[in-house]
Amino acid sequence: MDSEVLLFGGNANPGLTSKICKYLGIPIGSAMVSQFSDGETRVELQQNVRGADVYILQPTCAPANHHIMEALTIVDACKRASAKHITLVAPYFGYGRQERKNTPRTPITAKLVAELMEAAGITRLLTLELHNSAIQGFFNVPVDHLFSKPVFAGYFQQMAADSIVVSPDAGGVERARAIAKQFNCGLAIIDKRRDKPNESAVMHIVGDVKDKHCLLVDDIVDTAGSLVNAANALRENGAKSISAAITHAVLSGPAVGRIQESVMDEVVVTDSIPLSETAKACSKIIQISIANLMGDAIKRINDQSSVSSLFI
Repeated sequence: MDSEVLLFGGNANPGLTSKICKYLGIPIGSAMVSQFSDGETRVELQQNVRGADVYILQPTCAPANHHIMEALTIVDACKRASAKHITLVAPYFGYGRQERKNTPRTPITAKLVAELMEAAGITRLLTLELHNSAIQGFFNVPVDHLFSKPVFAGYFQQMAADSIVVSPDAGGVERARAIAKQFNCGLAIIDKRRDKPNESAVMHIVGDVKDKHCLLVDDIVDTAGSLVNAANALRENGAKSISAAITHAVLSGPAVGRIQESVMDEVVVTDSIPLSETAKACSKIIQISIANLMGDAIKRINDQSSVSSLFI
């Protein structure tokens, strides 16, 4: 790399921090990130960052409020220690699901979090599979928005001729279409109606999935209700097999149990969010790493070369 890179990690995903540093061939930045006895975040950088390009790895996953505050505190520490550039590497961008006012008197928390990050002092954001690409516009600093397609393409490699990629809702069509184009196969869409958060009812399937190997593609699996309902609808419509490729494994509440008992053959997720011990024990959940993808992006940002080539 053209200049020295310092990569610090919060407590949200230390495993991914370690993998990225190993890929880049650099040590993990030395910092104390802990809590005072009352729960307040405590940060102390233990090495010089003056004039350096600093990267902070911290997905804002559960507990989201704590990990967001931890990220902001590390950023503030770097800014006050005279770091030249501060890039927040947030593979999972929490609060991204509230990116617009779809009902009266509701907040736009994705914009709120973006403003907090900028106020803390970030000069760039590196993230993966935003819930809505338009969230990039909430920032006044550069945003490098990566996609998980290369990671899943490496796992699934060649799909059978009778395969089809399925979007679990209309909002994910663009994401599913990109995967379908990658594998040169068909595309189907599941029409669903959501009455309230974390609950959905599948209405019908647009496309022919009978006797097809189906790959459900989505950015987030939270309680897994929508995913399991989608899989049931595919099976009822004659699907031969059902797999899922989900970028962010939030997996809250009954998610793991639902997946284990579902008709799906496998649910492939990335390590943008660390898996709980329960999720690791689930035979149907397979985790693949985004470390090389994120590491390549950091290297290209540092070398001031093209990041867009990673989108291919």
